[in-house]
Amino acid sequence: MSTSMRVMELVHFGDADTAFAARELPRPAPGPGQVLVRVHATSVNPLDLQTRRGDYRDEVALPAVIGNDVSGVVVGTGPGADDFRPGDEVWYLAPVFAGQGTYAEFHVVDQALVARKPEGLSHVEAAGLALVGVTVWEALVERAGVKAGERVLVHGGAGGVGSAAIQVAHALGAEVVTTARAKDHEFVTGLGADTVIDFSAGDYVPQVRELGGVNVVLDTVGRDTLSRSPEVLADRGRVVSIVDIPEPQNLLAAWGVNATYHFLFVSPGRAKLDALSRLVDRGELRPVVGAVLPLADIADAHTLLEGGSVGEGRRRPRGKIAIAVQPELAQAAPMGVS
Repeated sequence: MSTSMRVMELVHFGDADTAFAARELPRPAPGPGQVLVRVHATSVNPLDLQTRRGDYRDEVALPAVIGNDVSGVVVGTGPGADDFRPGDEVWYLAPVFAGQGTYAEFHVVDQALVARKPEGLSHVEAAGLALVGVTVWEALVERAGVKAGERVLVHGGAGGVGSAAIQVAHALGAEVVTTARAKDHEFVTGLGADTVIDFSAGDYVPQVRELGGVNVVLDTVGRDTLSRSPEVLADRGRVVSIVDIPEPQNLLAAWGVNATYHFLFVSPGRAKLDALSRLVDRGELRPVVGAVLPLADIADAHTLLEGGSVGEGRRRPRGKIAIAVQPELAQAAPMGVS
């Protein structure tokens, strides 16, 4: 049995086409309370782009294996790791900036962060849902406390987080408003959005106010979303932002509507995954995977996520870009980009 594994290692901060190198590294061994997982699929996220560019260089010592989504199979357990056995199909969100990442054939993780993969999802689909799903659950349920009958505005509904957020908000019984380009309106409506606003065709604020405002804003895009949220919030509304704030924003208008702001950096956990699994099992949540690339093409995946084109003019897809770590998954999966 081989004691090494294939990885795509981040060797330079900067452009995607020069940042990564294929390497062989020693296979990790599980310690107390840990499981060793053969990674079948992972995915790329905006956090990966920021890490690659060097935004978190104080947190990442090069060379490094980055990535946080995992769907795979347990192949070994450490002392005291009794929740899983070899052969169990699992999924999880790996801790951010803590140990080896997931652009690798094998990964070690504390069993407390791991959940059994929903039977109705493939490994590619589960890997595409882990980080965004946990982010959405924490944002809408644990932070914003969305209730049935409330109105939720999801910025960027056609993206990875947005497409999951629409479905979760709908499952919670909320009325869902989202922003998306005209070409994506049918897509986001199919996910459960009640009202879709083309943000590229005019100011979204007057259109949301005509609806009577919203109780919750989920900010997935940044820019001036934070400072403009009070213009669409009902009294005691809540704003949850999952993006960095590159420049200070004036939030004084939030006082007028008694707004609450939450700034979310996602944290992994089994309970959140299990909650998402229940939604999957009930048919209320389905990951949107727009493209699947092999691990060797991780640079192309980053380029697509940044909005560039690769190959025969393929551009950024709707939903998530998944990475098939096991080559046979890439061959069997759809490669199209919307």
